[in-house]
Amino acid sequence: MLERHVRWVRGLPGGVQANLALADLEGADLAHRDLRAARLIGARLSKCRLHATNLSGADLFGVDLYEADVSRANLSQSDLRGARLRAADISEANLGGADLSPGRPGDSAATRRAQQQETPEKAAARVRLRTAVLARTSAAPRTAMGVSTDLSGAVLRKAILTEADLTACILQNVDLSGAVLINTNLSDARLSGANLSGATLTGTVFRNADLVGARLAGCDLGVAEMSGALFARPLDTLGLELQRAIFDHERWIDSLGQRGARAELDGVDLSRSDLRGVNLSAATLRGANLSGATLTGARLLMADLSGAILEGANLVGADLSGANLSFARLTGADLTAVRLGPAEIKDTAGRSTGRSWAANLTGSDLTRAFLCGACLVQANLTDAILDDAELRGADLAGAKLQGARPAGGIRRRPGHGD
Repeated sequence: MLERHVRWVRGLPGGVQANLALADLEGADLAHRDLRAARLIGARLSKCRLHATNLSGADLFGVDLYEADVSRANLSQSDLRGARLRAADISEANLGGADLSPGRPGDSAATRRAQQQETPEKAAARVRLRTAVLARTSAAPRTAMGVSTDLSGAVLRKAILTEADLTACILQNVDLSGAVLINTNLSDARLSGANLSGATLTGTVFRNADLVGARLAGCDLGVAEMSGALFARPLDTLGLELQRAIFDHERWIDSLGQRGARAELDGVDLSRSDLRGVNLSAATLRGANLSGATLTGARLLMADLSGAILEGANLVGADLSGANLSFARLTGADLTAVRLGPAEIKDTAGRSTGRSWAANLTGSDLTRAFLCGACLVQANLTDAILDDAELRGADLAGAKLQGARPAGGIRRRPGHGD
């Protein structure tokens, strides 16, 4: 198929445009291939090797490129709407003019032009394909415009994104250092925790974008459109009383309770706060508002977050072992590689007692939450809402799932049972 596609691209006899829609090519080596204008709509290309592959003008709507190597690939003018590129390596790739905005199959101008000349049979096949792709991408975030493109955690160092459309794209914790973003549209994009250090931002549009916790060292924001952009609330802007509570709590943790005081932050407003790496283990945050906060790498062991609002929070790599998240609202939160297993119980001298305390997520709302690679060993997920949650690679060994919704659709790591 690929050889015949190359012949088609070059206008040689016997050539046929490659149609790999919905194909399962996970882990395949397609490096250095010529796949210009190929149809890969809804294909599974996770962990694929596409280094230096020519995919210019390709139809990649809803494609799954999770952890794929797309470095130095040519993706210019490609249709990447609704694609999933989480943790992909896209460094030094060319995405000039690519469309990464939300969308639905058949929305692109090229597709509409093709529909004008299609037969009734082809039209029916297109409708079936659209339905199949939407079913495959059912867990993907959606907007009024369709399925969002997800590049969370992707590496886009020195990538060329000139005039690319990344409207409403999910770019949490993405590495865009040194990237070329000339006239790139990032309106309504989620860039929480992203690294934009040294990026070229001439004419870049950040209208209403979420830049909470984003690194912008060496960036000239004066040449970009920043209207409505949301920035983090640093700790030094949260008020002296709150700053003192967090400082005293960390002293309390470090001294095993000999100095400082345990933080009692019930009901406080920490929305959009930059709390990267903070240690609030054993603190009480019942009903606290942490929506949109950046908590990457934070330590919240055995913290009480019952009823807390963590919608859209960035918790990548945080340690929540033994935490109480019962009835917490975690809709759309990023919990990639989070530790939610049991916490070891120690005595006042810091010695292990041989006992542990499981994390409690009873009744929590994890709708559309990302739990890729999360540790949920022995976690209590009774009556938790897991609609459209992403649990790829999550460890659910010994987890309690009674009444969890949808319990039947939960994917465990191979070799792990209830």
